[in-house]
Amino acid sequence: MSRLRIANLTKTFEGRCTALADISLSVAPGEFFCIVGPTNAGKTTLLKTVAGLTRADTGRIEIDGQDVTRLEPHEREVSLLFQNNALFPVLNGFDNIAFPLRAAKLAESEVAARVRDVADLLKVVHLLDRLPRTFSGGEQQRVAIGRAIAHRSRLLMLDEPLTNLDARLRTVLRLEFKALHRNLGQTIVYVTHDQIEAMSLSDRVALMHEGRLQQIGAPHDIYNRPANRFVAQFVGSPPMNLLDAELVARAGTPLLIGSGFEIPLINPEGLAGSGPKPGPVSFGIRPEAVHAAAAFGPNTPVPGEVLWIERLGSRHVLDVRLGAQPLKVVVRPDHPVERVGPAWFGLSPRAEHLLDRDTGTFFASNI
Repeated sequence: MSRLRIANLTKTFEGRCTALADISLSVAPGEFFCIVGPTNAGKTTLLKTVAGLTRADTGRIEIDGQDVTRLEPHEREVSLLFQNNALFPVLNGFDNIAFPLRAAKLAESEVAARVRDVADLLKVVHLLDRLPRTFSGGEQQRVAIGRAIAHRSRLLMLDEPLTNLDARLRTVLRLEFKALHRNLGQTIVYVTHDQIEAMSLSDRVALMHEGRLQQIGAPHDIYNRPANRFVAQFVGSPPMNLLDAELVARAGTPLLIGSGFEIPLINPEGLAGSGPKPGPVSFGIRPEAVHAAAAFGPNTPVPGEVLWIERLGSRHVLDVRLGAQPLKVVVRPDHPVERVGPAWFGLSPRAEHLLDRDTGTFFASNI
């Protein structure tokens, strides 16, 4: 198990496009660390830079305390599996997995033993005598993973390994990745654009956008305490609602007043220091934290209009207009609000979800 440390890493292409902007992070030994973000966030460039395939302009990369920033790729002892698994079409499953072992000049007896162990772990023993053209998509991915892990490296990096697979197979292989991590105990850095993959697989998540780190934390922290507007609207399905309001103090009670609503802040003691000053703010609320009802009630005092209902089997998503603002609400399939039209809603904004409109970051809180 190895530790990865990246400090102030910067990479610019052609002097104009900044792919990495002052990236600093650490990955603990044995950690499953996911890097997630949209296309062109810099995720793949970061992996290639750690692997030595791309040279950083500035910054430092350490593996187990060793500075590897200027080492050649083969000297870093890392494995990198790309999105396109690129198996050798003329080699059978055994020889594909054995390729890096033979390149490292291991004895053939050790190669055979290592390939059998990996094949058994990944459940691809039946593929060892077959050519890749006979493999299914999931089988190709397993063999490619086997090739990546057969030669024991200090760090295993996976770049969008499930992107080309169908949804059902991605779910199956996510479970197998977790089992593989438990069995190997290896440090894994896993890149994906799929926030569900990142949240379900990782010990910690790093979110990137336009070459910059937005937030690093455990999945539940990222979900419950997003650092800024981008994180709030990237994580979650549907993502967090962000509603504009005016923060005012009435009789010592902070209120959020917007088009069609006037709502007290439910935990004003959570505001750090003097808290945000009265004035324009936004507040975040997850779709599943909004209450909905067909009629006015003490827990649903805010009127709104349901414009559309997305019926997704285990849940329904209400597309609502609250005053002039859109709102997503998640309810059970048997919820009383079952058709478009007027409905009533309850929102409970919290101090840690108050957003500074000017900076796009959430205000500091004591929570």
